Amino acid sequence: MMETNEYEQVLRHLSRKSLQLHNPSDFHPVLRFFFMDALAHIDYTLGTLAYNFMSIRNEMSREYLRWRIDEEEKGDRKHFRGFVNWLKASHPEAFSDLPSVWKAVYDDESPARYQSFRLVMDPDSTMPIPSGFLFHAVEEFFAQPFLMSLYSESSLSKLFQQYVLFGQPASPAGD
Repeated sequence: MMETNEYEQVLRHLSRKSLQLHNPSDFHPVLRFFFMDALAHIDYTLGTLAYNFMSIRNEMSREYLRWRIDEEEKGDRKHFRGFVNWLKASHPEAFSDLPSVWKAVYDDESPARYQSFRLVMDPDSTMPIPSGFLFHAVEEFFAQPFLMSLYSESSLSKLFQQYVLFGQPASPAGD
């Protein structure tokens, strides 16, 4: 067995997090999906850095992440990337309150993305993401103000609904 490394410590830190004081079923469904999705990508990224790539833990994560690719485009979820970019342009204070992972992955001006299910901040770099960044990312997703913003009646949820209803760029004539 491998010695505990810095990524395994962050993975354990993530595993100890709880939503016990919250009711995730009351979260806005799109925000909940992308919350859980980001955590799954962070978990997988940490797993590949902490354990053998072919460990059963990583294999199970790959199976989930393979399924969720199609789920991202269902219903109002397809608007999430546009919503993040709209927040950046129209509501910079709300954009600045988003977790770093969301800002990086969904901002069209950022090179960050999910690549082979891993979180990749710089596709041109061969260096792994620093464990400190991943620890901070976990903390951001479980910060109480952010968790409160996931509820259906929160200001972030209302901004998402506003974007879906009114904030999208107009379609070209004839569409």
